[in-house]
Amino acid sequence: MSDTVLEGLWLMVACGGARTYEPVNAPATSVLQVKVTAEAARRFLVARHFLAPARSLAGGPEAVLQVLRKFGSIQFDPIAVAGRNHDLILHARVAGYEPAWCDVLYERREIFKATNKALSFVPTSEFPWFRHVMGRKGSRFHAAALSENAAVAERVLERIRAEGPLSSLDFERETGPTKDWFGMPENAVRAVLEAYTVTGVIGLAWRGGNRRYYDLLDRLLPAELLAQEVPEREQLRHKLLSRYRAHGLLGAGGAGGTFDRIAPPKSTPERTGRNELREELVELGALVTLDVEGVRGKRFVLAEELALLQAPPEPTPSVAFIAPFDSLLWDTALLANLFAFDYVWEGFFPPAKRRYRRGLPNQEGRRRRRSAPLRSRASPSASSRPRTKSHGHSARRSATSRNWTKTRRSAWFASGAER
Repeated sequence: MSDTVLEGLWLMVACGGARTYEPVNAPATSVLQVKVTAEAARRFLVARHFLAPARSLAGGPEAVLQVLRKFGSIQFDPIAVAGRNHDLILHARVAGYEPAWCDVLYERREIFKATNKALSFVPTSEFPWFRHVMGRKGSRFHAAALSENAAVAERVLERIRAEGPLSSLDFERETGPTKDWFGMPENAVRAVLEAYTVTGVIGLAWRGGNRRYYDLLDRLLPAELLAQEVPEREQLRHKLLSRYRAHGLLGAGGAGGTFDRIAPPKSTPERTGRNELREELVELGALVTLDVEGVRGKRFVLAEELALLQAPPEPTPSVAFIAPFDSLLWDTALLANLFAFDYVWEGFFPPAKRRYRRGLPNQEGRRRRRSAPLRSRASPSASSRPRTKSHGHSARRSATSRNWTKTRRSAWFASGAER
């Protein structure tokens, strides 16, 4: 950050209900520290997440791309009870959202899938900064899918290379050692296609109905984008920064794998640690260090969003369902401090350990509350109910849907000063 830019920044000091401002004049290598009130932090988070009001973006594929460029990535999850995770995220922010808009962007080569904390949609313009993780074969799950089904993987790739775009239905169904999320044998062809997509070998060419056709990534993306090389250290900084882009006020640590698949916290002779990468982002002027009233530890905000943090708007009354893996919910400790909202994703908890069952948080203007569960907590748990005798994915999916419907519990949190 240049001296000129620093001279134009202002330090906001919270003094009870009043605010005073002092100019900051410091060399480029110094760390600019900001103090903000809890009220300002609450309003800032809601505003920068396009929730003031909800569905504030005009509908269309371009609005979806606007959210993706803002957050850096949006986590994809195929479970669709109330809706798939990325669809719920976008539905809360884009007016009249249609799931087909993501397909449009995919077919226009404007987004692709990559591992960023989890499997996510990422703007294609950022593809060169994800070569590092793709080179390491994505996640362990996808690397295992390729190694465990090596013969199938070779046949699939040979046919796509020779015949062009193909779907999973163009291959004979084969099962192997790879298991799906329910612990059942998975279609090896589908597992291989997904793994090749995440590791940057193939991409979605187009979609016909529910059929997805894949082709070699080299034939889908512009040659200049594929040829662009970014140093590995810069790729790591970019991925770390993407987590701060997605949330807005993260600290140095976080629960739920907030900083997974980047680097360990501390540097070693073999690898650069997250702490060192974060310090570089602060020195480069991408992040600004701050203290939030009532919140332990340092927080970091994008330098370009500092002005919004200092003067966040009053949220317009609106209501939105928040997806279970929405980046707004990543830092549960911050949610508890700022919104008095206790949130834990219990989707994979044993029934006996669930407090609120499975449900969607809700955001409404300046209010927060928890609605009553649709099923009494004293009623039989999922483990004590008779199990379905049906087998196969469709039976498991319908059983899961019934469980979600019967046990859904909503929760509300404040987006304004009232708590």
